[in-house]
Amino acid sequence: MSPVIEQAVRARVIAAVPRMETVPATLRYDRSDPFTVYMSFPAPATLEGTDVTWEFARELLATGVDGPAGAGDVRVRPFGYGRTALEFHAPEGTAMVHLHTSELRRFLERAEALVPAGHEHLYLDLDHDLTELLRDAR
Repeated sequence: MSPVIEQAVRARVIAAVPRMETVPATLRYDRSDPFTVYMSFPAPATLEGTDVTWEFARELLATGVDGPAGAGDVRVRPFGYGRTALEFHAPEGTAMVHLHTSELRRFLERAEALVPAGHEHLYLDLDHDLTELLRDAR
């Protein structure tokens, strides 16, 4: 089994002046960074006109599909029947997208099969991380 999961999703962008109703996005989970989910948006879907990737906790996503979660830069909550809202807060403003909850659950199931929740610590390479941290301290 590959140590990385990528899943394409269609995100519905909620905006006052819609440029694109739906945008392609990619969810990514890497066993070597077991606490983190990455969500990438292509340049045409962003205000900056560049590819943007957000990082947030897998637990935040898992909690947010069933009830409101998050108080920081990323917030997740159920939205109506079969949808989940993700809010991304940055100094430039807030972006909100809606995703099919079924797609998020499928992604989370695949991540769970790769690294079971509660066992993330077993997949960390603490020796490598400590070496990298101390590499420049000499």
